[in-house]
Amino acid sequence: MSDRASADEPENQKFRWQERLFYYLFRSLICFLQILSLERCDRLCRILARLFSTVVPLRSKLIRENLKLIFPDWDIHRTADVQERMWHHLLLMSCEVAQAPRKVHRENWYEHFSIPDRRCMLQVVIDVRPNVLVSGHYGNFELAGFLTGLFGTPSTTIARPLDNGFVHNYVTKFRSVGGQHFLPKVGSSIQVQELLSQGGNLALLADQYAGPKGCWVDFMGKPASCHKGLALFTLSSGAPMVVIGNTRQGRPLQFEISVLGVADPKVPGEHLASVQSLTRWYNQCLEKMIRSFPEQYWWVHRRWRGEPPQKRSSRAA
Repeated sequence: MSDRASADEPENQKFRWQERLFYYLFRSLICFLQILSLERCDRLCRILARLFSTVVPLRSKLIRENLKLIFPDWDIHRTADVQERMWHHLLLMSCEVAQAPRKVHRENWYEHFSIPDRRCMLQVVIDVRPNVLVSGHYGNFELAGFLTGLFGTPSTTIARPLDNGFVHNYVTKFRSVGGQHFLPKVGSSIQVQELLSQGGNLALLADQYAGPKGCWVDFMGKPASCHKGLALFTLSSGAPMVVIGNTRQGRPLQFEISVLGVADPKVPGEHLASVQSLTRWYNQCLEKMIRSFPEQYWWVHRRWRGEPPQKRSSRAA
């Protein structure tokens, strides 16, 4: 055992230094973005978006496949335009996340965020019951969680730890500035139950692939596998589910936070009848916003994978 440990130690040290080197490069990039003005960040992101879409097509095949799947009537020019604007949105989102802690605080948040549904948001803030806050890879969802922390309503998010430990610690520290807390994606069910029993807020991204054993519902008109836990949290604890979208309004660091829907177990409805009906409901809420601003959705991830078990079994038969 000692010989094996001594043999693995140089390899572990090499991997550790690779992580540290990447972390230094990552921090240097963050510092560079923080010294630029938002206007220059916007121009830089537009240039990079054009490069990623044409000169160096990054994940271009996957993006176009997703757009063709959901918008089959679009011609090639409209697809290419949305692809380029999506990259601009993702790159600009990184710049906004880097600069938000220095530019947005409790005294000036209203200069950067508008909330048309203030009454509904206020009810969420002052409600003594726990809340399940649901969003997707749409708009700047990172800053939505940052803003709720500024309001004095910290939330706990379930997320997979980053592979690089140094970067993970830095990102977690940044997110905690707004009052967010994080739980690992695996093995945190007990902590989630304790959080909800104590009246805490649980924030989740709903549009993540859940594998063949997930809850299959239509998302953007195509079958998609969803995690059953989101609906179970509401149905088992009685915590209202609030679907939220944070949409950029033209200029950098200018957003509109919208409440897309509220599923309150105290108000009966067909969408609360089962896990599948509630899962279908929050996906429909997200779908309306994404169709309105498709360039602000993450078309770079494989949301539509595989097919429902029923379809597979019927095909096999």
